[in-house]
Amino acid sequence: MLNIAVLVSGGGTNLQALLDAQARGEIRGGRISLVVSSKPNAYALTRAESTKVKAITVERRAYDTKEAYSDALIETLQAHDIGLVVLAGFMIVLSERFCSAFSHRIINVHPALIPSFCGDGFYGLHVHEAALKYGVKVTGATVHFVNSVTDGGEIILQKAVEIRPDDTPETLQRRVMEQAEWVILPQAVSLFCEGRLRINGRTVQIVDRKE
Repeated sequence: MLNIAVLVSGGGTNLQALLDAQARGEIRGGRISLVVSSKPNAYALTRAESTKVKAITVERRAYDTKEAYSDALIETLQAHDIGLVVLAGFMIVLSERFCSAFSHRIINVHPALIPSFCGDGFYGLHVHEAALKYGVKVTGATVHFVNSVTDGGEIILQKAVEIRPDDTPETLQRRVMEQAEWVILPQAVSLFCEGRLRINGRTVQIVDRKE
């Protein structure tokens, strides 16, 4: 059984989707054993504690540099024997050393269809504002591996969501979460824990069973 850590910074809606999926038995081969917040007052900590998952804070402002903070996270995760790191609304840019320490063991969900509306500066409502401003007809969410390039890792799963004529950034954000993020993030976590993901160049292949 693989130990999963979920890194958070805010309300934890994606964390809740993972916890709910776990309660339904939809995450196979792994379990969420740790939630780590970059902020001590994040509501995500309350969500974790309500389901008896260990929740701790490693506060970003307690460290002078990104590297020092990333090193503290590495030490914390290794101490808990973490096999998969899930970024769920984690608003901190991690160091190359962190990405190397957990190479192809970190996944993130992004609220757009990468490579559209991604990279530095594209987070939260900014992503949906950009999609509406550009006039695209379809958006969605992407779960991808994390490397040192923002939103640059290999794509695991994507799910499309149609844009409505009356959408605002807020309504679009909610629908992308409900119809895409909360669906494909637990799926990707389970596929990883089951050993069903194979990386071939930039392509992530999903195999029927662990080889």
